[in-house]
Amino acid sequence: GSPGSGDRAHPAGPAPPLPEPLRATTAPAVAARGRLSAGSGKRRKKGPAPPAALTVLEPAEAAGPAAPRGLVVLPSRELAAQVGAVAAALCAPAGLAVRGLTGGGAAGGLRRQLRAPPPGPAVLLGTPGALREALRRRFLALERLRWMVLDEADSLMDESFTELLEEILRTQVVVVGATFPAGLTETLAKFADVDRFMNLCTQSLHRLPPHVQQKFIRLKGRDKLPEVLQLLKERPSSGGAVLIFCNTASTVNWLGYILDDHKIKHLRLQGQMSAAARAGIFASFQKGDVSVLVCTDLASRGLDTSSVQLVVNYDFPDTLQDYLHRAGRVGRVGSKAPGAVVSFVTHRWDVDLVRKIETAARKRTGLPGMDSINKPSPKGS
Repeated sequence: GSPGSGDRAHPAGPAPPLPEPLRATTAPAVAARGRLSAGSGKRRKKGPAPPAALTVLEPAEAAGPAAPRGLVVLPSRELAAQVGAVAAALCAPAGLAVRGLTGGGAAGGLRRQLRAPPPGPAVLLGTPGALREALRRRFLALERLRWMVLDEADSLMDESFTELLEEILRTQVVVVGATFPAGLTETLAKFADVDRFMNLCTQSLHRLPPHVQQKFIRLKGRDKLPEVLQLLKERPSSGGAVLIFCNTASTVNWLGYILDDHKIKHLRLQGQMSAAARAGIFASFQKGDVSVLVCTDLASRGLDTSSVQLVVNYDFPDTLQDYLHRAGRVGRVGSKAPGAVVSFVTHRWDVDLVRKIETAARKRTGLPGMDSINKPSPKGS
């Protein structure tokens, strides 16, 4: 039958072994000062820091604007906080200061975020908007920069960020992500010699996790609300955390009000919230204070969600890479159960994406329309 014929569920297969660590290959490549792209469907941040990683981090001299040697660019404040905690733990034994630049306040806030004991921050983690503002105000200088990591690179490649890249991409670059959609190589080629990139990836890149059940429910738009309410009310308290994805901030807010009316405890996270309102929301969800999070794709990128056992696509995602990132919130390293993804399919244009997802799941192949970052399109094509 077709995806439009009703419920479709793909049974979960056996959980795959942990992905082979890239650390042993990545550290020498970074130390050799090449350019690197890396893709992995799962993150593993535990374990000792590779010694080679610290060879490119000797502190800069003090005075003037902050002048880090390493820069990590991330798409959200929440991801910057998560990665920053890991980076700080790794760099502390070497006496290297790590700072996060995420904006959300006046100019004084940017200065405070950059403040560090002499000789200043060695590693800076920042979101594009905050980096752009700090550079404009000359609170930040990149002349001493020796390496840069673009985390969740495909989500960073909008027009405003590529302008910022023109100022930065004169240094060693590491491009990291679980998806490299078609066109990413062409965008990077405007600023870097992609022929020099070394490509390191796991075998599961661009593939759906085989141990996670994928279920598609075809229904009318008016039936989505009762369906999600039933899912939440019937779910046992021991069933793990739940992520409910919506495509817009307004839908997050509207659905949150309905859940309030039904006395369903939850948190909300969407990009139109102020920095003060967003602060601590995801951390509270991670700690288990509240087990339901209603969110936009802001929460689909890179964040550690090992407690999540159910993802609900209340709104079907617009692209295959968005679906892959949402599905990747369950069945992660450290999860107690494989988990499941339940997607509401309401529009005809969603059905084509569902067919592609079903085909990739059945054949255990990668999702179509993805890129290989070290294979640029032939000239003139």
